[in-house]
Amino acid sequence: MTIESAGVLVCGGGPAGMMLGLLLARAGIEVTVLEKHGDFLRDFRGDTVHPATVRLIDELGLGDGFRALPQSRLGNLSLPASDGTMVTLGDFEALPAPYNYIAMVPQWDLLSFLAEAAGQEPGFTLRMNTEATALVRDGEKITGVRYRTSDGREGEIRAELTVGCDGRHSTLRRAAGLVPKEFRVPFDVWWLRLPRSAHHRDTPASVTPVARGPEAMISLARDDYYQVAYFTAKGSDARLRAEGIERFRERIARLRPDFADEVRHLASMDEVYVLDVKLNRLKRWYLDGLLLIGDAAHAMSPAGGVGINLAIQDAVAAATILAEPLRRHAVTTADLAAVQRRRYRPTVIVQTGQRLLQRVMFEKQFAGKRSGPPPALLFLTRVFPRLRMIPARFVGFGPRPEHAPGFARRTT
Repeated sequence: MTIESAGVLVCGGGPAGMMLGLLLARAGIEVTVLEKHGDFLRDFRGDTVHPATVRLIDELGLGDGFRALPQSRLGNLSLPASDGTMVTLGDFEALPAPYNYIAMVPQWDLLSFLAEAAGQEPGFTLRMNTEATALVRDGEKITGVRYRTSDGREGEIRAELTVGCDGRHSTLRRAAGLVPKEFRVPFDVWWLRLPRSAHHRDTPASVTPVARGPEAMISLARDDYYQVAYFTAKGSDARLRAEGIERFRERIARLRPDFADEVRHLASMDEVYVLDVKLNRLKRWYLDGLLLIGDAAHAMSPAGGVGINLAIQDAVAAATILAEPLRRHAVTTADLAAVQRRRYRPTVIVQTGQRLLQRVMFEKQFAGKRSGPPPALLFLTRVFPRLRMIPARFVGFGPRPEHAPGFARRTT
């Protein structure tokens, strides 16, 4: 078995892993990122880049390149009311410019962009088709990982620090014996693609939520297709699949009559992918030599689309706190605890907001008791429009937005 070495080993090439790799490389630290896939081209990943992340990208001197990526802008957070009208609950455009919108960027473009920027740093290495499969230990200390490549080759990489950014089903978390606390989630999400016909392409790319009775759906318009999220009651996947594709086409067309032609392209339920939505967090994010961030430490609900941005904020905090100890080759568990201490409260606050949203909207929606936001919330946002800045600020920046550390900043 091949045994290699790296300064810092980041497992997972998602938003948190790529951002952490970029920041540490700019700090002059040798860092290797492992990504188990051969590219970033996977459907049904979150695309919302929130104002806090756009500002961070500007601070890194990457703003011009980021804005050149294919994207659209979302200026407000709107939800359908029971009468079919759209109600603006969060007004991003009321926030101070230029960070007054959500950028809708295909995640594969964002990850490729970050990888290219990181690749310009001499200490950065990205290894695709390489999956971390187990932890390597020296007594109680984590000293690296075992890996397997897509062609079956296996080996070990030893590192001063291993960072798990490998998502909600984290292999490293499981190998470390860390078990998250699970919170109840009332829904799962069915993801699917529908073609975007020529007469639809005249309208700008957007995020469109619809709700009717106990059913709800969100469509994200791409250049030539729609990415559709159909919300189902938790645990109903098998029952709905058993109804067959024709019944499912009817469900989509009832929510979006303008999709009546598009749904005919769904040939079978094999084209519909279920996301088992989780909301959880670890009580402890670290062991000696190991740190978990992003979904590996706290899986987020899709509500508000905040998962990507919270993970990136974790990466910035980790790089800011750990850069100096890593330069001195003297990272301690106290340093890792400091990362969790900085990001734990924002995580709890955001997850509490998601749990509240689930209770007041999704549970009543699936029970057929109400379609759309609570009447009191609709009244307040309509009568006092300035209140719309509160959810916009909360979703757009979060309770503790991070700034790029000085060592990572560049001018455009």
